[in-house]
Amino acid sequence: MHPAVQGLLTIAIGVGACISYFYFSNIILDKLIFPARGPHAGRNINRANLVRPWLFLFPGLAALGLYLAYPVFETLRLSLTDRDLGGAYVGLENYRKMADDPKFWEAMRNNAFWLLVVPAASTAMGLIVAQLTDRIRWGAIAKSLIFMPMAISFVGAAVIWKLVYDARPLGTEQIGILNAIYLALGGDQPMNWLTIPFWNNFFLMIVLIWIQTGFAMVILSAALRGVPEETIEAAIVDGANPFQIFFKIKVPQIMGTIVVVWTTITITVLKVFDIVFAMTNGQWETQVLANYMYDQLFRARDWGVGSAAAMVIMLLVTPILAWNVYNARKEMK
Repeated sequence: MHPAVQGLLTIAIGVGACISYFYFSNIILDKLIFPARGPHAGRNINRANLVRPWLFLFPGLAALGLYLAYPVFETLRLSLTDRDLGGAYVGLENYRKMADDPKFWEAMRNNAFWLLVVPAASTAMGLIVAQLTDRIRWGAIAKSLIFMPMAISFVGAAVIWKLVYDARPLGTEQIGILNAIYLALGGDQPMNWLTIPFWNNFFLMIVLIWIQTGFAMVILSAALRGVPEETIEAAIVDGANPFQIFFKIKVPQIMGTIVVVWTTITITVLKVFDIVFAMTNGQWETQVLANYMYDQLFRARDWGVGSAAAMVIMLLVTPILAWNVYNARKEMK
């Protein structure tokens, strides 16, 4: 079957199934379960109206349960079993093995570095860019260019920046921009930037900062535009300079949005995988939790420790996600 025909057929079946579900479920509800006739017609109508929203929610809830809830419980179960013992229950043994692995603590340490640097740098740069681009005539073009990295996949961005850090032998033309600049400034030989322990983590962080700055800029720019003009005009009348207006008038009024942006980027950082996998694969002391989980699951074939690492990531992400949702709802009110 031609792919185009197959795609159209899939769409038709999917849409038809949705329409059929809602049509026939309503008929069953109104005609069979709670029929609007007899002495209890009014009560049945009210009960049907109470149940009807759940009919519409059921497909979404079922999909969430299948694709979100089930994997969580299955991962938890696997983290308590041992593949080499035929899936036998071993309790917290996988977590003990993980805690005894130096690579796990390397990943934890690196994730902590990422959490300290990336959300702060991305949010700060996004806020500064949002403020500056709102004050120039070609600000819309500047915003488009800065936001453009958001349209690139993490792997694509990693490939781009891997070329930036590329090192060729001395005497050959350097295609890596960083080494070309370094040699032009008097460097004696090209540097393998991604193999320098500790500092290579920061070279990887730059990639995520480059991507997330555009996200932070868009959200914070909208928040800055929502600051009441009356407060700014009052500050100008009182003699406030632009720095005072920005830091003492605008920033306090959008602090809730700043926190939401910060925590959203924090969640992304905790799950970072693609950039590290594509650029260093966790070598040279650049291991992170998600890459460690991948190594255990698909290289070491140890589903117990790999699932335990996945549970650690989930436990770290969940409180931040809950707090983010809470703050977002509070902002909406």
